[in-house]
Amino acid sequence: MINNELIDLLEVKYPIIQGGMAWVATAELAAAVSKAGGLGVIGCGSAPVEVVKEQILKVKEMTDKPFGVNVMLLSPHADDIMDMLCKEKVNVVTTGAGNPGKYIKKLKDANIKVIPVVPSVSLAKRMEKNGADAIIVEGTEAGGHIGELTTMTIVPQVVDAVNIPVIAAGGIADGRGFMAAMALGAEGVQIGTRFVCSDECIAHKEYKNKIVESKDRDAIVTGRITGHPVRIIKNKLSRRITNLEKDINNKDEIDNLTIGSLKKAVIDGDTETGSVMAGQSSGLISDIKTCKDIIEDIMKEASELKEELCKF
Repeated sequence: MINNELIDLLEVKYPIIQGGMAWVATAELAAAVSKAGGLGVIGCGSAPVEVVKEQILKVKEMTDKPFGVNVMLLSPHADDIMDMLCKEKVNVVTTGAGNPGKYIKKLKDANIKVIPVVPSVSLAKRMEKNGADAIIVEGTEAGGHIGELTTMTIVPQVVDAVNIPVIAAGGIADGRGFMAAMALGAEGVQIGTRFVCSDECIAHKEYKNKIVESKDRDAIVTGRITGHPVRIIKNKLSRRITNLEKDINNKDEIDNLTIGSLKKAVIDGDTETGSVMAGQSSGLISDIKTCKDIIEDIMKEASELKEELCKF
């Protein structure tokens, strides 16, 4: 059904990239997505280089398919991780929370594809100029740390502004979202929250269930006054943050409150005082199934929609 530049670049069957979510995007999830025809991605978060390397070696044991690693550039280990990735010859590096410009040449010299996540046209153009192979454009509908522009508005603007493949992210969880992204000019999609609710994801069952049980207005933005807004599912933590946000002087207290909160939710299953990072697509997710079934269902629905649209 799909044959485009992104598929050739990534050497995958389907133009679907799994989001590099900290604590969630482990070797198990990355390998499962890659084996199913997409591009699985290990999420580094703030993990030290030794931990990330262990995850890479684990994926290589589980599959010979291409996979990627997402590097959070604010991590104190970013420099060491980038050096290790070059030695390990990973297929793709995606980046977030910063400008990867100083690493791009090193990565490309190691024959690694570089795909930054960007929230704006200006940064997308800068990344293309610096040598990025493709761009992930993430709308505010996404889970975790977010920008302000919606997927519907920012994706076509970036498509018009750059000449490299654009990957749409934020709010995409099914074949309808996939086709909408393609209609906006994207050559593929990045999906996060839907893959959290997969059998292979190591996230605690309570974390997954919290997403499955959520409704359309449950994924809210918290922490705007800190300058680092984060989208999470409503719970005791979100209500406490919301109350603290009424006073600008509470920024430090909010930061302290959220330290370790993602691990508390993902690993320990504390979905009330932990941070259940998830996107607005949570309201579209009603079950937990294998990554293979998730991807095949998306592509089947997209194919059927394509046939319907061709009638107009």
